[in-house]
Amino acid sequence: MIIVQGWIRLAPGGAEKLRATIAELMTATRQEAGCISYTLSADLVEPDLIHIAEIWDGKDALKAHSAAPHAASFGAAMRDAGVEGMNVKGYNAEFWRQILGGD
Repeated sequence: MIIVQGWIRLAPGGAEKLRATIAELMTATRQEAGCISYTLSADLVEPDLIHIAEIWDGKDALKAHSAAPHAASFGAAMRDAGVEGMNVKGYNAEFWRQILGGD
């Protein structure tokens, strides 16, 4: 299992410009083989800070996602929204235990 965690800081108003594109990206990505969870969200305190949280069943699924047309479209839209910084990392992971709630 691969966990991707990170953030993207956009120019003022950039997150709002990307709202529809992010929704389309999330919808398409969640249908991909190997996608367990995929969420991009605006920070409640800093609205132009986008948090990234992804879980993939393996490296091949993440690699396929990176090559998907909707991922490329999002990359182009991000450039237009004014990326001021980003930090996204991938981690090998395994399930440890349920911490809160349940299915």
